[in-house]
Amino acid sequence: MRRPPTSPPKQHLLRIRRCLPSVWRNAAPAQESPPPSPPHPASSLSAILYSCTARRARRPGELAHARAATLGLAAHPSVLPRLASFYLALADLPAARAAVEQAAGKARAFPWNLLIWGYAGRGLWEDVILSYEKMVAWGVAADRFTYPSVLRACGELREVTIGRNIEQRIRRCRYGLDMYVWNALVGMYAKCGELEDARRVFDGMAVRDVVSWNTMVSVYASTGKWNKAFDLLRQVPGANVVTWNAVAAGNLKAGNYDEVIRLVSQIEEASLIFREMIGFGVCPNGVTVLTMLSLGARVGHLCHGRELHCYILKHELDSSKLMENSLVDMYSKCRQMVVAQRVFELMQFRDKHAYTSLVLGYGLQREGHVSLKLFDEMIVNSIEPDHVTFVAVLSACSHSGLVTQGQLLFAKMVSIFGIAPRVEHFSCMVDLYCREGLLKMAEVIIDNMPFQPTAAMLATLIEACRIHGNTEIGDRAAKKLLAMRTNNPGHYRLIANMYIAAKCWPELAKVRSLMSTLELNMIPSHSLLESEYDVCPVEQDNFLNHVTYGLSSDHLTDTDSSSSEEVKCSEAFGG
Repeated sequence: MRRPPTSPPKQHLLRIRRCLPSVWRNAAPAQESPPPSPPHPASSLSAILYSCTARRARRPGELAHARAATLGLAAHPSVLPRLASFYLALADLPAARAAVEQAAGKARAFPWNLLIWGYAGRGLWEDVILSYEKMVAWGVAADRFTYPSVLRACGELREVTIGRNIEQRIRRCRYGLDMYVWNALVGMYAKCGELEDARRVFDGMAVRDVVSWNTMVSVYASTGKWNKAFDLLRQVPGANVVTWNAVAAGNLKAGNYDEVIRLVSQIEEASLIFREMIGFGVCPNGVTVLTMLSLGARVGHLCHGRELHCYILKHELDSSKLMENSLVDMYSKCRQMVVAQRVFELMQFRDKHAYTSLVLGYGLQREGHVSLKLFDEMIVNSIEPDHVTFVAVLSACSHSGLVTQGQLLFAKMVSIFGIAPRVEHFSCMVDLYCREGLLKMAEVIIDNMPFQPTAAMLATLIEACRIHGNTEIGDRAAKKLLAMRTNNPGHYRLIANMYIAAKCWPELAKVRSLMSTLELNMIPSHSLLESEYDVCPVEQDNFLNHVTYGLSSDHLTDTDSSSSEEVKCSEAFGG
């Protein structure tokens, strides 16, 4: 019988131990590791809310919120920001505000910043300022992430007083050295029109980036202070496309666009800037080209528009819908409808802006039936027209004498499309009736519309009364226009022409006396003649000579019998 195995002798075990590595020989006896501690409920709730935010899962997120409130963790530093982000992702701003405000003074700056950013991203500037004021009232210290949004809200609302108070807080805290806060402060003062304060803050900045320079250049350019804009432009370290865009956009915003000669000089200057950009090695981007196209469309400058179109094609700029719409708009306002139609047909996606530009362009060419056809095509393609579209199509009816169609469209605008008529729509109807000699209907619209008549409306009616010899209605309109005491000498010229045609010399004397009282001088009118390479002004007859001629000979010179060259020049600019 075999004996059972016995345990190895002690000497044998010692020999085995000596063969093992020293690390193993000296290792302590194995012990069981303690079980991991459960995660804190706040961490779990934070992770759940993060997942619900990413998936826009409202119901689970609300349950997590309820659980956090039950455990008293709704104001926990790791839970409250997740709650605010969750409701902001769902665009539920009231719930986000309630979650942050319920924490009262326990909340730090981060949840308040999230709430402020949510309001700012949706353009709710009043709520931005209100949230900031509550935040400060509850003793929560704003930080460098708070101020930029609040300062922008002050600029958008022109709340310069609140902005000044915020500047004082910034200077008292450690965030006063933050460059982004200073940039926002410069932008706020610029929006409020406080250029001296904007420059004061700019000059006091220890460090400036390209945003700082771009903001100040844009401020001066948009207010027409070109000397200061170019002085800064020369100092900009490494001017980029945005800097040049600011100058080009300033050309677009500055000035009185009723003065056509000044506009032409602006586009010539803007064109020079565009060429200087290329000369400096700064390649203009799409924003620059769009700005230039918009400026060219305003004055109907076809030569520059074609140059820009060639630049777009040559440099293969992104043919976005906005770029295509701008080209259609530019060619339409320059009355190049063949090219505008071609660009329109090549567009992959056509929206109401492209249709509106084309409708307006054909209307200016007195092709109202084509405009109406395009308008019907919009409706068939389920493109909803807006108030601008109706201004364009009503204007097309006016230029083409389509009274019935214009009346129907005006009625449909309210009954079918639910668009409340604005002053521009009533102005189009007045122009439509005046062009067709329906002066009484035009007067009824002016008297019964829910707006005060504009000087342009009354001037249109007065000119129509002169043409059709209706002094009775014209005299009533003239009295209303004179009561406005406008500073536009052209209005008084229209009234004087009407009284000259009717040989109403006492009324004419009153007009001239009022002009003398208001110290108004008649500026000779100009037409603009565009050659292949230049635009030059052509001065027309002086008004005083015209009145003297009418008084001495009892003869009215018909201003519609101008030379064909002047008529063409006038038509080129919407005359």
